Amino acid sequence: MNLTVIGTGYVGLVSGTCFAEMGNTVTCIDVDVKKIDGLKNGIIPIYEPGLEAMVQRNIESKTLHFSTNLAKHLGKCDIAFIAVGTPMGDDGSADLKYVIQVAKEIGQNMQHTLIIVDKSTVPVGTADKVKQTIQNELNIRKLNIDFHVVSNPEFLKEGDAINDFMKPDRVVLGSDDETSTQKMRNLYSPFFRSSMDRLITMDVRSAEMTKYVANAMLATKISFMNEIANICELVGADVNKVRIGIGSDSRIGYSFIYPGSGYGGSCFPKDVKALKKTALEHGYTAELISAVEDVNNRQKMVIAKKVVTRFGEDLTGKTLAVWGLAFKPQTDDMREAPALYVIKDLVQRGARIQAYDPKAMDQAKHFYLKDVPNVSFFNSKYETLQGADAMILLTEWKEFRSPDFEELKQQLSEPIIFDGRNQYNNQMMQELGFEYFQIGKK
Repeated sequence: MNLTVIGTGYVGLVSGTCFAEMGNTVTCIDVDVKKIDGLKNGIIPIYEPGLEAMVQRNIESKTLHFSTNLAKHLGKCDIAFIAVGTPMGDDGSADLKYVIQVAKEIGQNMQHTLIIVDKSTVPVGTADKVKQTIQNELNIRKLNIDFHVVSNPEFLKEGDAINDFMKPDRVVLGSDDETSTQKMRNLYSPFFRSSMDRLITMDVRSAEMTKYVANAMLATKISFMNEIANICELVGADVNKVRIGIGSDSRIGYSFIYPGSGYGGSCFPKDVKALKKTALEHGYTAELISAVEDVNNRQKMVIAKKVVTRFGEDLTGKTLAVWGLAFKPQTDDMREAPALYVIKDLVQRGARIQAYDPKAMDQAKHFYLKDVPNVSFFNSKYETLQGADAMILLTEWKEFRSPDFEELKQQLSEPIIFDGRNQYNNQMMQELGFEYFQIGKK
């Protein structure tokens, strides 16, 4: 098929590239001329394992193209995907200005029957707004063109997005038109060679709701486990053992029950807020969802509080090494990352920070931490430790899992580790001579 994907952010770029990988002809559209010029030359604006090679491969095979000209490519495509950003508004709701702007441009330029797909994460009722916006523009042009708006939410994990798209757990399609549904089935059928059971069809509003509920459920598991971790510390239990005890129950499982410094990223924080706001707009107070958010906000500061408990409120003269800045491994995304909150709090208390992350250094230096004083960046995890009074681990990158602990002791002024992801064994750390602090255990 001939596809147009509008928006070359995380969702748009991954989706467009994976569709091209399956043999479709895909043009990714963006208003950012610099970004499009870079993509034409294989320069990827985000870090996602496997994406760069796939983009370059499909550029060379002429299945993947990049452009700023929506009108030109809209005229010859079968399906247009809206994959622009939906940033969080001041009131916590999803800001749909970019989605509506794209819908307006589609209405101004479409020439033939078209399927328009909402791929962006959008609140319930957005498809109706997109449909009305397009229809208004067609009315102005005095054209009667048949079109249908489909909801097709993404379920991509940063760091494993290519695998998620190419081998999906499920694909959700929300549509009120059988012809559009069948065309979308045909588009996705190469991704389900053995069975189409994982392609789930439903009405549009249920599909829109499914994305928010999925992320809210996962966020709930994280916050629940972090709440339990905090209780475990108070009563003298070990949350690491509790996790194993409950995870063995097939009704619970081990996914998303690892205690830590809270969730971050572009999805969970924004989608939890948006779902809470949607409920309020319909006269319902979502108390559980509100609690999930509150627990997570507190959890981001747990490690900082442990540092303060150990060294005191005034950290002047203290140097702290931070391993991990991204909100999770296998990405350079620092949006709502716990590291941001921890570092800013410790700096305000007078500490100097020495930081390292395998992929998020440029994001930290040039955007997220560029205006934060007393933060230095280093090129390796061991270099970061030199002369520091303690090490703080905040992102569970693989290269942090089995470090040379003797090297750590030599580089640190004191053998102290604050582990915000519970990566190490408490007994082993004590035997190695470390003062070791983790989540959910005294």
